[in-house]
Amino acid sequence: MTLPEVMLWQAVRANRLNGLKFRRQHPAGPYILDFFCAERDLAIEVDGGVHGDPDQIAHDQRRDAWLRERGIVVLRLPASYVVQGLSGVLEMIGQAAEEQRQRKRSYRVRP
Repeated sequence: MTLPEVMLWQAVRANRLNGLKFRRQHPAGPYILDFFCAERDLAIEVDGGVHGDPDQIAHDQRRDAWLRERGIVVLRLPASYVVQGLSGVLEMIGQAAEEQRQRKRSYRVRP
């Protein structure tokens, strides 16, 4: 794992972020997600400099579309954001998780 990934993992592991369980290096079909919260169908990707390459951008777009088709929301975070402002990043993740909770609840069919 890269330094930003280690920093983020230390902050979210063991249900440290709003009681949510995150897994790291979680397989999803042909892909490996940096971090995944199954309860909220939320993937967190920490993107380093390589993600600015046009080929990598196209790959990431295909990957995100594949995940979206399966109901998984992808939150992409530049590695520099994690290093420079971890508390803000955690707030963004918490907000995305809450939005997913609301979305999932609104899709339930009630008898």
